[in-house]
Amino acid sequence: MTRADASAPNWSFRADEAARSVTRLFGQRLFFLPGTHIAAILRPSGRLKNLSRPWHYWWQAHYLDCLVDAGRRELGSPRNPGAKFDGENRPSAGRLASRLVTGIRLRNFLTVVNNYYDDMAWLALATLRLDKLAEDTRKHTGRERNAKVLQSLTLQFDSASTDDLGGGTFWSTKRDFKNTPATAPVALYYARTGNRTKAQSLLDWLDARLYEPGQGLYRDGLRISGTGEAVLEETIYTYNQGPVLGALLELGGEPNLGRAAALVDAVAGHLTQPAPLLGRTAAVLRCEGTGDGGLFTGILVRYLALAAVDERLPAETRATAAALVNDTAEALWEGRRILPPHDRLARRGSHLVFSDRTHAPARRSYPEGAAVELSTQLQAWMVLEAAASIAQAPAPQPGDNYVTQ
Repeated sequence: MTRADASAPNWSFRADEAARSVTRLFGQRLFFLPGTHIAAILRPSGRLKNLSRPWHYWWQAHYLDCLVDAGRRELGSPRNPGAKFDGENRPSAGRLASRLVTGIRLRNFLTVVNNYYDDMAWLALATLRLDKLAEDTRKHTGRERNAKVLQSLTLQFDSASTDDLGGGTFWSTKRDFKNTPATAPVALYYARTGNRTKAQSLLDWLDARLYEPGQGLYRDGLRISGTGEAVLEETIYTYNQGPVLGALLELGGEPNLGRAAALVDAVAGHLTQPAPLLGRTAAVLRCEGTGDGGLFTGILVRYLALAAVDERLPAETRATAAALVNDTAEALWEGRRILPPHDRLARRGSHLVFSDRTHAPARRSYPEGAAVELSTQLQAWMVLEAAASIAQAPAPQPGDNYVTQ
């Protein structure tokens, strides 16, 4: 299937459907304060009850990233004219995103600093993208705040990226664990903000200390024991591969691009599972459950979408990445549950719930009456946005040998 295929799914429409469902179901003002936005962690649940739940800083950071995705589509493309994702009478995605940064800072006790460097890295990456969106839309509101957020977080990354254990970035302020979840997004942040030397150093550390050559994937991390020894945490998670891939692509150069192509192949070979799809069996990305794990596959897909349209990569690699994104998105779309009008969740204006698994429909994971977590719904939205970004990428020129699927 090529991008010119008229029978291709309308991924932008599907992404808008997900965006409307998630923002209407989970979005609310913070403490009823005007000019703020925050996402509830669980529905159905009252506004005050949600504010008393544990604080999930990094879920909000990925909510911000999803809003920026929708905001970029609102700008339009040669194939799709721009329009607000939720109608002209509701705030744009960019405006909600700006309000969300304000909400996160207020909810986090008037600061964007917390105890986990990976959390802060996700917020920094999303805020960086929000600021670029504001620049592209010529919106000046919030840009001074964005700059302060990024300045504050950069100082945190500088302090956490040390020579202990030979390099890498600490996971938390306990400074007893250096891992892929912190090192990879910090490397990507450095790469995107011009600090290429630091970014490359972090990637080289990951390759030297946490790369598992048998599978071609990155393990979780190195923990410093009570005796000062480094203890390897060997678990391989889907989401850890995503920001490594993103940083390799951002830095470029033949060695990094070669590693990126190999990583796409490794993901396809080891992190997929079969699922029935449109009358065929497709290899879709595995999911990692609920809670924090409910975001993991969405994060990986975000960066596979970048590989799918990167013309520096071999055509076969791009095709593999695109197929992983599109088939995973199709599985989540096919498995959605349409909410009947009497459903408690539908009363908030949402009409879709997505599964937390690519191989089973939402009616199994979230039957009528079940509580729905924000993380899994953000994941589905993120995957649909990734598919939309591939579909909206500039068409290949003759001779480009550009394949997508």
